[in-house]
Amino acid sequence: MVNLHLLEHLESFLTVSRKEKFQRVLSQRTKHFTIATEDVYQLHNTSAVIRSCDVFGIQEVNIVEEQNSKQIDREIAMGAQKWVDLNRYGSVQSCISDLKQKGYQIVATTPHKNDCNLSDFDISKKSCFFFGRETEGLSDEVLNNADCFLKIPMVGFTESLNISVSAAIILQHVTTKLKQSNIEWQLSDNEMFEKRLDWCKKTIKSYDEIVERFYKVKK
Repeated sequence: MVNLHLLEHLESFLTVSRKEKFQRVLSQRTKHFTIATEDVYQLHNTSAVIRSCDVFGIQEVNIVEEQNSKQIDREIAMGAQKWVDLNRYGSVQSCISDLKQKGYQIVATTPHKNDCNLSDFDISKKSCFFFGRETEGLSDEVLNNADCFLKIPMVGFTESLNISVSAAIILQHVTTKLKQSNIEWQLSDNEMFEKRLDWCKKTIKSYDEIVERFYKVKK
């Protein structure tokens, strides 16, 4: 549990506008939906997906690095990696197992399976949208473990979109519908407290010293 007295003390070092922004952003955050990228080769694609997650209020991003492991491109992510939680996995199976344990259905995004068009997607279920490598797409392991398949209708000669573009289109659609629904999609109070504390840690330069002094005074 978060020490609320410590949180209140730390937030006293923030400007009023920064505190208000933290609370405003957190009020729009959700874990009802999440994203997973599978061995995406181009670094800027993963970074752009993280940026889209931040923009549309997705709190967690899951990154499978079974073959490709790189640092996030900070310039393209525009600092989004600071505010979005990144869960990294060394294998697809460990990622899928963890997500299913958390109650997520696995949604394979692919233009080559006829299951569900984006406009017909059921937003009521907790869902993780999986995106695959730029050329090969999703692995057989993801496709075989998928609970459903989702595609964006396309009417041109091109049969696929860049993964970061696909992620942005899907997230904009499902989060808009989610926030118009009666589904309880927001973070819990404790999750919000935890993020406020985490964001204080990432914002206040002398965080460690302030915390140390706080506990010394409390003794």
